[in-house]
Amino acid sequence: MREDGFVSHSQDATPIHPVTPDQVSRIADHGLHSSPTAIDPAAVNIAEALVATLNGTAAGTTLLTPELQQLTEQVRQRATFGFPRITAADGVELSAHTIKLNTSEPRPVVIVPAGWTPFGWILFEYAYLRLALRGYHVLAYTPRGIGLVRPLPGGGHADAPWTSGGTIDVAGPADRTDGSTVIDYAQEHLNPSRIAFLGESYGSGISQLVAAKDPAGRVDAVVALSTWGDLADSLYCNDTRHLKAVQSLIDFTGGPEELKFDAATRKILDDFRHGRNMDGVVAWGKERSPSTYVAETNARGIPTFLSNTWHETLFPANQAIANFGRLTVPKRLNLWIGDHAAPEGAGLTIPFSGPNPPVEEAFAWLDHHVQGADNGVADWPAVSSQIMFTYRTTTDPESGQNAIVEPAVREARPSWTDVTTSTERWYLTATGAGRQDGGLGTAPETGWKLEFTPGELTAATAVDAIITTGQAEWNGTPKQYATDAFDRRHLAVWTSAPLQAARRIRGIPELTLTVRSSGENATLVAYLFDVGPDDTARIITHEPVTLRDLTSTENRVTTWQLQAAGYDLAPDHRLMLVVNGKDQLYSDENAPDSTLTITSTDDSAAHLVLPLG
Repeated sequence: MREDGFVSHSQDATPIHPVTPDQVSRIADHGLHSSPTAIDPAAVNIAEALVATLNGTAAGTTLLTPELQQLTEQVRQRATFGFPRITAADGVELSAHTIKLNTSEPRPVVIVPAGWTPFGWILFEYAYLRLALRGYHVLAYTPRGIGLVRPLPGGGHADAPWTSGGTIDVAGPADRTDGSTVIDYAQEHLNPSRIAFLGESYGSGISQLVAAKDPAGRVDAVVALSTWGDLADSLYCNDTRHLKAVQSLIDFTGGPEELKFDAATRKILDDFRHGRNMDGVVAWGKERSPSTYVAETNARGIPTFLSNTWHETLFPANQAIANFGRLTVPKRLNLWIGDHAAPEGAGLTIPFSGPNPPVEEAFAWLDHHVQGADNGVADWPAVSSQIMFTYRTTTDPESGQNAIVEPAVREARPSWTDVTTSTERWYLTATGAGRQDGGLGTAPETGWKLEFTPGELTAATAVDAIITTGQAEWNGTPKQYATDAFDRRHLAVWTSAPLQAARRIRGIPELTLTVRSSGENATLVAYLFDVGPDDTARIITHEPVTLRDLTSTENRVTTWQLQAAGYDLAPDHRLMLVVNGKDQLYSDENAPDSTLTITSTDDSAAHLVLPLG
């Protein structure tokens, strides 16, 4: 072990290679993730090369591109670097990294809890260097239990240098206490003038929770990127478990489940997988939700910057929007195209040829609320929505990859309630002559029914893969759906006529159906699609619901909200509603070979409420 506490990385089987421009371009063009549970090796190599250059283990070797080398030298002239291990209240050691500005003048510190990745704090070293150049001390740390653990040939395991001890508390009480301990360390060793927390993903939730619960109320501002407001709703909503999201997180801790979680947490995870003790699971999630402590955040007046994505698969947008609405502090909500971490992940990791708005705006928020910069943030509207797929792209003839040449439209509003200015009701109508599908019309129609067998996956699906499908959206290539491939045996479809005028979908759609099932329980997943003149489609939004204690003779009226959307439907396009009974993301409560019947009754005509703005 080095005197500064940084452990040699010699046990890593993957050597650190010199960073190439192609690696930087790959992350810029395609994003941070190579799969739902893998960070692109190029991003890891860039992070490790930066750290090795700073901690001295790369002495005599040039690992960085000229731009990154210049960045490290600029910061080295102004600051010193440390790699301590911070001892938590219960003795657990947290891997950490400090950049201390060489000045006697008190400067603010940005504390960065790492996201939920096997690479802990190292992944965003580029961002720490940029923050230092903006005049901040930086203290990054890996939350307890997070980080890569490698099996040793003779048995046992070894932690990577950025891995923290203990087991993962999933943003629970221990993580909140750890955050306060890290603040103590910052005050002792950095003597900051003010304190901000910045986090992405897992680190974003911890940032909000520490700000609300630190006993001394020492957090002056928060930036929470790809964040959650209600963890319980993120994982279990409309009586439906988000199985794929939870399993992806479990698979992305950096080690086997039995090493990464204590017995109590493993029981919660097992209950969740099997649909047991869901009241206990929900209570566990609520304890880890910033929305639970919104009164404390409001009382402390903590300026809070939130960011999320329309097609977020880990922490869907509605719960984050609801939490934002409860905040009475100075606040900002950015909603972006894509899925989890797609907007900001690359911008925290590598330099771009131009500005990266998701990160630049986050930094500007800190500059204003922590350093007092007069940079226009005080006049920002509270909400900024990037409208889906309004970017202009060009296709590279050699690679076939899309590149964005004109950014997507963004719309500012003074509050979330101002995003939706009116609603439009579309009624589900009966199958027309010679057609298998139903329609969407302006007048209620009752007495019809559509039946399907719900137990099969269909081509109507929310994403091909968590994170990476949305990452492609962010980078200019939204998924195309062939609507003629939707297997009508296992789903139901209602489509409008070609629109005579555009529709500006802004807000949270709501669907009301009457359902009957031959099974005791039923899961339905509703999707809204934009269908072009060539019958290919893009997804606008979706959301599942599960109904219980049904009988084959009972008609159950159900209403549920789909996820929020910012989407422009062009003239001559059609709006398509699809309802199936199974999606890879969610639990499925349909009995084998059961039949779902969708009807429209005199008492409750089936309809879709479309928010417009």
